[in-house]
Amino acid sequence: MIVIAIILALASLIGIAVFNRFGEAQENITKIQMKTVEDALESFRLDFNRYPTDEEGLNVLWSSTNLENPEDEDKWSPYLESPSPNDQWDNPWGYRQISEYGDETKYDLWSYGPDGEEGTDDDITSWSELDGAEESFDFESSVPAGG
Repeated sequence: MIVIAIILALASLIGIAVFNRFGEAQENITKIQMKTVEDALESFRLDFNRYPTDEEGLNVLWSSTNLENPEDEDKWSPYLESPSPNDQWDNPWGYRQISEYGDETKYDLWSYGPDGEEGTDDDITSWSELDGAEESFDFESSVPAGG
């Protein structure tokens, strides 16, 4: 009986560790997908001198039918090889043409995370990377000695 209890305890610990790694893997996949969408948004901006409007949304990255101005179809090319309307948890990506966080010339892109709810701690956002970059960069150590 004690052996069975020990085996069950070990199995539950291993199960918890595997489940945590699975959650981390899904988060990392979502971050990679987000980077792919961000690269496509930058390519779109280079061609059109703007990011997609809120009405065009991210769909314009894989389908020209969402372009607000049909005359722009000459400049359009597929920015994503396959449609990517949802994140790893099958939630639609959040997108806003004009950022409400940080740089106003940049967009907002986010995943609602595993809980599927906006504004919670598990959200993955394009602007959180900006906050982390500012906090982690040490300006003093980047200045050469004597300069």
